[in-house]
Amino acid sequence: MRLESYVLGEWRFGRGEGSALRDATTGEVVARASTEGFEHGAILDHARRVGGPALRTLTFHERAAMLRTLGKRLLEIKEEFYELSFRTGATRADSWVDIDGGIGTMLVFASKGARELPNARVYLDGDVEALSKRGTFAGQHLCVPLEGAAVQINAFNFPVWGMLEKLAPAILAGLPVIVKPATATAYLAQRVVRRIVEQGVLPAGALQLLCGGAGDLVDHLGCQDVVSFTGSASTAATLRTGAAIVRHSVRFIAETDSLNSSILGPDAAPGTPEFDLYVAEVVREMTSKAGQKCTAIRKAIVPAPFADAAAAAIAARLDAIVIGDPRLAEVQMGPLASREQRAEVLGRIEALRAVADPVREIAGAPRVRGADAREGAFVAPVLLRCRDGISSDVIHSVEAFGPVATVIPYRGLDQAIDLARRGEGSLVGSVFTSDPAIATELVLGLAPYHGRVLVVDRHCAAESTGHGSPLAPLVHGGPGRAGGGEEMGGLRGVLHYLQRIAVQGSPDMLTAVGGRWVRGARERDPGRHPFRKPFGELAIGDTFRSGPRTVTLADIEAFAALSGDHFYAHMSDADAARNPLFGGRVAHGYFLISAAAGLFVDPDYGPVLGNYGLDGLRFVKPVKPGDSIQVRLTCKHKSLRADKGWGEVRWDTEITNQHGEPVAVYDVLTMVSVTAVPDRREENRE
Repeated sequence: MRLESYVLGEWRFGRGEGSALRDATTGEVVARASTEGFEHGAILDHARRVGGPALRTLTFHERAAMLRTLGKRLLEIKEEFYELSFRTGATRADSWVDIDGGIGTMLVFASKGARELPNARVYLDGDVEALSKRGTFAGQHLCVPLEGAAVQINAFNFPVWGMLEKLAPAILAGLPVIVKPATATAYLAQRVVRRIVEQGVLPAGALQLLCGGAGDLVDHLGCQDVVSFTGSASTAATLRTGAAIVRHSVRFIAETDSLNSSILGPDAAPGTPEFDLYVAEVVREMTSKAGQKCTAIRKAIVPAPFADAAAAAIAARLDAIVIGDPRLAEVQMGPLASREQRAEVLGRIEALRAVADPVREIAGAPRVRGADAREGAFVAPVLLRCRDGISSDVIHSVEAFGPVATVIPYRGLDQAIDLARRGEGSLVGSVFTSDPAIATELVLGLAPYHGRVLVVDRHCAAESTGHGSPLAPLVHGGPGRAGGGEEMGGLRGVLHYLQRIAVQGSPDMLTAVGGRWVRGARERDPGRHPFRKPFGELAIGDTFRSGPRTVTLADIEAFAALSGDHFYAHMSDADAARNPLFGGRVAHGYFLISAAAGLFVDPDYGPVLGNYGLDGLRFVKPVKPGDSIQVRLTCKHKSLRADKGWGEVRWDTEITNQHGEPVAVYDVLTMVSVTAVPDRREENRE
């Protein structure tokens, strides 16, 4: 079939026959792809002019809801993607990581967007910074969507996950996306995009797809655009130094080559659970996706006394791996994605053999089940053992992107750390040990050169997601050779596509710009107790001020009896007098919070559905018997949960003493109904 691209609001095929995309198992042509003749500048302009404005009119919650709708629909039809995924050489288990993993990542971002981002178009980054003595001049960091496009260039090995893990945070941020999948497996990415487009959930121009070459796309990039790239370090370097990218300081997020290591701790001798877990993990990483994972274990770094045992155990498990047509249930490892990839991997194996010996002799064409090894891109798992792991640069610079790993003996933790760090930047490293001291030394030694470190022991192994599994809440990237990027990472991934700006001004101006009340800004008279107002009627700045309450010694002792908190500063005159902070008995801080609630809470049934917590609580000044307190409660921020019928309201709360000095400050968090509630007190008076 002709693999059409989705650009300028329509499905199109370029000029000519296009490049042939082949089934990894049989070698037959699956599709042809061409973008020849496309006007890539117009494609970028369409994203910026049509898709961007449409996305930016929506709030973070509205964009999150779109992602959730799409994710749920893709899960309903995922079997269609599984059938096509077999053509890439992926087994059912491999496809689960790619397809369910990709859709799951989209749903995680949908959930995080709804829970952790405001129902607004501006994201406030951090607290207000005081810039003057009297508080009339302050600063606030806020983030807004860039006004360009996200150009996302993906690798061949994860055509679904690799696309959706980039697409989700960009859409959530409000930036339109142009997806450029690797051509070899673009037919699977295209099928997913077709189903997304058919749903009509995303606004026009929010998503475009290029199946084939990218042409001169990068030459049209500007300062508002972002490039997210996954692939080889050499291609990343070429793109990163492109004239337009350099001239306009285009944001460039890269995830590239990575020689990842797994270290077996010196305590994990043969016969321990950690040794067995280590062997199983190395085998899984070598054979999952036929080793075509940027996170796969390439260097198995083991204590020299255990090297023979580890190599033999890994080899024995590899001998039992069934290779063949990935459509067959009994097949555990399919072919590589293409014959070109097979030729490249075999060439890299030969380079490694110059400095490492095969643990078992490497056969030519592997025996495969249900397929012809000569027609498909099959490679048998290859386990090597380094002759000289300290001096051989080849082991630390040549990556065979397939089912290949090298066992490297070490003597001492310093040497193990050095061997791992010689990859000059890795996406992930792992450590298998039951000794916390060993784990600490290895993790801190690996940290500067790695984006993620997994520590496995017998206690977490059953629930561990494994060495090679990036997770949406955690960053996926690494320094140096790994590209220097950080994808995913929860909200950190969204921030890549937002512009952070520092705004300076008066509290009133910061309140207006950011939509969050800043202490010192004007207060509004709500006309009635703000707890009587439904969500839609509440305004930022609505303020309630309570009357005073005198704190007595009887209050303090009653609270101590009720709570069981008999700390000496509250109960003993003599001991409290010795305390340099207090110099005498003081009220419990938690009593002050409770008493403050008694001062500001409107007790009757109303729009406030519940209190779900406090944020930022600080006790500023002690309160002694005979002091009085009063409370100021100000509507600070609102975030509507439209699908739930209520919104979250954050109240800036300050308790002051009889001198007007703050004694405690905090935010009260409430859920407020969107529906007005009749005031029965007014009805009774009538």
